Amino acid sequence: MAPQATEPAPIGATDNLSIARAARLWPIEEIAHQLGLPGEAVEPYGRGIAKLDLSAMKALNGHPRGRYVVVTSMTPTPPGEGKTTTAIGLVQGLQRLGHTATVALRQPSMGPTLGLKGGATGGGYSQVLPMERINLHLTGDLHAVGAAHNLLSAMVDNHLHHRLSPELDPREIYWQRVIDLNDRALRHIVLGLGGRGDGVARQGSFEITAASEVMAVLALADSLADLRQRLGRLVVGLDREGEAVTAEQIGAAGAMTVLLKEALKPNLLQTLEHAPALIHAGPFGNIAHGNSSIIADYIGLSTSDFLITEAGFGADMGAERFFNIKCRASGLTPDAAVVVVTVRALKYHSGRHAVVAGQPLPASLLAEHPEEIYEGGANLLKQIDNVRAHGLNPVVAINAFPGDHPSEYAAIRDLAASVSVRAEVSTHVRDGGGGSQALAEAVAEAAEGEKDFRFLYSDELPLASKIERIATRIYGAEGVDFAPQAHERLNVWQRQGYGSLPVCIAKTHLSLSSDPTRLGAPAGWRLPVREVRLSAGAGFVYALAGDIRTMPGFSTSPAATRIDIDESGETVNLY
Repeated sequence: MAPQATEPAPIGATDNLSIARAARLWPIEEIAHQLGLPGEAVEPYGRGIAKLDLSAMKALNGHPRGRYVVVTSMTPTPPGEGKTTTAIGLVQGLQRLGHTATVALRQPSMGPTLGLKGGATGGGYSQVLPMERINLHLTGDLHAVGAAHNLLSAMVDNHLHHRLSPELDPREIYWQRVIDLNDRALRHIVLGLGGRGDGVARQGSFEITAASEVMAVLALADSLADLRQRLGRLVVGLDREGEAVTAEQIGAAGAMTVLLKEALKPNLLQTLEHAPALIHAGPFGNIAHGNSSIIADYIGLSTSDFLITEAGFGADMGAERFFNIKCRASGLTPDAAVVVVTVRALKYHSGRHAVVAGQPLPASLLAEHPEEIYEGGANLLKQIDNVRAHGLNPVVAINAFPGDHPSEYAAIRDLAASVSVRAEVSTHVRDGGGGSQALAEAVAEAAEGEKDFRFLYSDELPLASKIERIATRIYGAEGVDFAPQAHERLNVWQRQGYGSLPVCIAKTHLSLSSDPTRLGAPAGWRLPVREVRLSAGAGFVYALAGDIRTMPGFSTSPAATRIDIDESGETVNLY
């Protein structure tokens, strides 16, 4: 039986922080023991945090594999629909039912944390702790990614300056620099100004660290040796004959691996209810595959009845890439999927309300209007269909917010039932694992049910056809319009032996289409692909559709203006 639809008491950002600080952390060794990890594999890293040595994977060889569950969502509103809180609440709910369960999440980027998005550790009574450490530096993995990436950047410019072989074409250098902050002034820069000894003058740019291909590599590597090989395959640009030049040829891959050796180890933490949490890697959800690491998933699946992982943005983006990129790389197949939905997102997709990131929700959106659930329901039904395209029948998780109305929950259940999908209300933010037990029961049942997992396309399909397959089957486009340069690049990558790679389409996360203003399930449109790029190290080709920025900017009032230290030395206003 699902919990009765009620109006949860509001839990604000300040309450999230106070709840986190009031929690009693178990020694991290106890969490590791709960997973059955050998003591020598656990490297404590401050209170409540540990790195897991990769020897843990060898020690777990032969352990029975748990159930693999991916949490995704309908197309989100700008503030998001709570996939992280739902994943954490689900793990706690499964524990309350007597299962062992672990959650695997991406590590937050400091740029969004200090900007508008805020932290990414859950909320209310479904959080991972310690919240402040996770949202800021944790164990320094993002800094290691930035250092490795920028080492290659420096060596590329040194290679160019000394005219080393292979001789790079300064007009065809793709490898930029990164920083883990939002800084729009760095989107376009000029390098090498000054005298002859100050390098070659050329245009360049910065991206946020989460958008680095090194971050995508970290998430997809399954061993130190694999990491080394992938780093060597990174393409930094073209030589004067138009051939790809790699990090191996520049001579940087070995040192980059050394800088990333500790970052390859997953971070072990715990939820408020002491469920194990593996937080590792944080690839950008728009430009890369937007999923946490394969290594964390391997460990979680070998130590728990259930491993719950979250894929970035809606099922058209993070889940599609989870299925077709991450599962291809890992060899793992999922047992169940959860599509997170909220009343406010469905009403938003009715097209009747304007929602702006960083601004309060309009009063009209919070009023009781169950008919708007049906008006916006096409988006949910399409995202359910997108999961089914990969052979899984999802469970719909109704993430309860203050101000929701029972009639609106009933409308969501009715929508889900119309396509034979089970929907459960979850009050995990207010009630922790106790509020997600009905959802946990539904997910456990789905994981045991029949499934026929399949990729959306074969390796042999040409790159352009793979892009068209995603656009038409997942996004609902009528077709793809390739810019001449994009089409030419695809042919080049195909000829150079990269045609078997999966593809990743960089587009807005706020619509199934490439236009963020088109809500619901748009029809009668075509996907414009203006550019394609090769991520040979990560192992995919990505296409840019629409205006996708890899370096965000701060708003007029970013969160950083409010974060401070109080008289007792405690951080304030970090949400």
